[in-house]
Amino acid sequence: MVKAIVGANWGDEGKGKITDVMAAQSDIVIRYQGGSNAGHTIINEYGKFALHQLPSGVFYNHTTNIIGNGVALSVENLIKEMDSLRQRGVPEPKLMVSDRVQIVMPYHVEMDAMEEARLSSKSFGSTKSGIAPFYSDKYAKIGFQVSELYDDEAQLKEKIQRVLDVKNSLYQHLYHKEPLTVDAVYEKLMEYRQMIEPYVADTFTFLHRAVKEGKTILLEGQLGALKDPDFGIYPMVTSSSTLAGYGAVGAGVPPYEIKEIIAVVKAYSSAVGAGEFVSEIFGEEADELRRRGGDGGEYGATTGRPRRMGWLDLVASRYGCAVQGATSVALTVIDVLGYLKEIPVCVAYELDGKQIDYFPPASQLRRCKPVLKTMPGWCCDLRGITRYEDLPENARRYIEFAEEQIGVPVKIVSNGPSRSDIIYR
Repeated sequence: MVKAIVGANWGDEGKGKITDVMAAQSDIVIRYQGGSNAGHTIINEYGKFALHQLPSGVFYNHTTNIIGNGVALSVENLIKEMDSLRQRGVPEPKLMVSDRVQIVMPYHVEMDAMEEARLSSKSFGSTKSGIAPFYSDKYAKIGFQVSELYDDEAQLKEKIQRVLDVKNSLYQHLYHKEPLTVDAVYEKLMEYRQMIEPYVADTFTFLHRAVKEGKTILLEGQLGALKDPDFGIYPMVTSSSTLAGYGAVGAGVPPYEIKEIIAVVKAYSSAVGAGEFVSEIFGEEADELRRRGGDGGEYGATTGRPRRMGWLDLVASRYGCAVQGATSVALTVIDVLGYLKEIPVCVAYELDGKQIDYFPPASQLRRCKPVLKTMPGWCCDLRGITRYEDLPENARRYIEFAEEQIGVPVKIVSNGPSRSDIIYR
């Protein structure tokens, strides 16, 4: 069976923990899109980890972890994370890297930073991980697939020259930088080849066989539905599809094999980077929630930037679950809200003086104001509770109200940062 774990909001919903929990009963975990521009935080017996490139199943000996063809592969970050796991006593994970995945090059990272600097106040709030230039090159057909690292030298250098004809025009005339050289790029590619050679495999054939054998396969999404380039808050989005439907493409599994889609929803809202965020709060109210939130404060796992904070947005969450095709919801970080006597929840938007219950495109979204409903708080710590019926009544009312508004059953509730802080319904 193939299952997908994806975000319903702006990212940072707690997908890493949910994937980690579900990987215990899984044979394979696959990253199928995105790159090192976002991180999944996991807390287990080995410590606290922020994974940016590796799948979240790497802490289990029985799980095969795959970097799928749809990923933006940063070789340096992959190897750095593998080394970090070894240094902290984590057993060597089973890792496979698709021979069809494409590589994030140093010039992608450089161009990302240079373009953000050029745009200045009009920038997109990029993590400067090279993601937008990478995917631009992929679809312009001037990227480097891992399989190409095994071409003969003359053939590979010929392609590098074609690529640099494009890149150097930007380097020299737009960014006023020194041009790139064929030899330097070739040497870097050969370095990458050596670094990842032990992991490169035909993952498509491996997965095709695993599906036929009835293996349990988890598709691990990055970021959330509202950062999707088609259905998100365009243009303040990422550069690859964040939807479960893309998992079939980015991993290489038949779409009809995806039987369950678990959409992760945060019990309040947070976002990193620019873009529309209707339920956003500010000042001391936001600072307090940011300080108490997450697993050690709400700060970006990749950039360390303070996250923008807001109340649970049920309009956005309902939309996010719908575009993901969610079959169930995992509601996370509900324990964080225990300090509040009353909890505002966004139940609708006001657009140009009219109340709406749907999530409009970004051009209209920026004119929206939140319509809030106040829910009673439970004013106690929820950590350590393992049965749903043992939750305080007001906590259950909050969960059930969210479930009713979203229209998808909440099957998992996360009430703390560790692997054991989980409640099944």
